[in-house]
Amino acid sequence: MTVYGWLIFTLWVTLVAYWTVSAGAAKRTGGCSWIWWREIAVRLGFFAVVVLLLRLAVLGHASPDAPLYARNPGRLLGLVGLVVCGLGVGLAILARACLGPNWGTQVWNEEHRELVTSGPYALVRHPIYGGMLLAMLGSAIGQSLLWLLPLTVYAPHFIRSARLEERLLSEQFPERYRAYMKRTWMLLPFVL
Repeated sequence: MTVYGWLIFTLWVTLVAYWTVSAGAAKRTGGCSWIWWREIAVRLGFFAVVVLLLRLAVLGHASPDAPLYARNPGRLLGLVGLVVCGLGVGLAILARACLGPNWGTQVWNEEHRELVTSGPYALVRHPIYGGMLLAMLGSAIGQSLLWLLPLTVYAPHFIRSARLEERLLSEQFPERYRAYMKRTWMLLPFVL
């Protein structure tokens, strides 16, 4: 595996570790139950480990399908993939940090919930989803085409979840959220 592949793997481990720590803190302070985001983060982290193990198996000539898994994107694509993955992981982590106590399922029924429109939320309504998709795309570019599998699985799920959240937030903040929707992108600035 190239140095870029190892760095991309490290970014995913960092994301999963941050999610685990922040989810544990949310559970201690807010008493929330298992949050579906933790499940997604754990699954993506597991997928990163599977990709790494497949690549290591190829390096040891243990797989007959070596060309598919041993794709060496080269230095330029490796660097581009690393940068795109890093931007995605950074966006997801920054967005989660900006949400603070407004993150998680327990806040939907609370009256004191805030509409967060600062930080990455000033440009994008769902930067966590967008960041995760960007990180998967970067991983596919810089590490392995196998990352296209979770990208194609999670993209429709993230869009569906974003629309559900928008419907709920439109009910909770009728005028403010509709105005916010008009001035921001859904997932990634200037893209979607």
